[in-house]
Amino acid sequence: MGDILGNYDVLGAFWVTIQLSVLSAIGALVLGTVIAVLRVSPVGVLRALGSLYVNLVRNTPLTLLMVSSILGLSYILGLQFSQDATRNAYWWAVVMLTIYHAAFVCEAIRSGVNTIPAGQAEAARSIGLTFAQSMREVLLPQAFRGSVAPLGSTLIALIKNTTVAAVILGTAEAAGLLAKITENEGASLPTFFLFALGFVILTLPLGIGITSLSRRLAVKR
Repeated sequence: MGDILGNYDVLGAFWVTIQLSVLSAIGALVLGTVIAVLRVSPVGVLRALGSLYVNLVRNTPLTLLMVSSILGLSYILGLQFSQDATRNAYWWAVVMLTIYHAAFVCEAIRSGVNTIPAGQAEAARSIGLTFAQSMREVLLPQAFRGSVAPLGSTLIALIKNTTVAAVILGTAEAAGLLAKITENEGASLPTFFLFALGFVILTLPLGIGITSLSRRLAVKR
């Protein structure tokens, strides 16, 4: 185990995993909120666009999105974030993780909106608030509060799904480095346990914290 830690940058690989998780989580939260607003919009076309996005993205494998970002968008269409192949793959991984998990964030927020009594939206309209103002001032704050648990589950899933980025990032990410170590050193239970422990350290405290926060923010209706 000491040789593995000495010869390979395990901490650096997990640092890349953390960066991917944080950046993708922020992007997915912003994009998912926008899609959720479309999903509950009074305009039928906007609702249809939101539904199309969610249904299309949720039923597309994340691996396919990752591969198509490099082979299709980057190499064929020439859409690149950087001339450096590793940096280009890194940012495409962030984009695809964002796009994919935004669909799940959207549904989590929409479930939070659905827990709000209809009378609150009606009251907001009765005092002259527009749809956008009602969402911003009345509905979304309560929706976020009511969807802490599903949003937390989505975040944990995102952290674990960063392993899919190994198909384009290679050894820069934890799962890719594990594959390289296995290829060079052979399969080893201590090595697998080491990387499994890394992901447990990233996700277990987060799950406990989110559960506690969800209980504290729970609203009895």
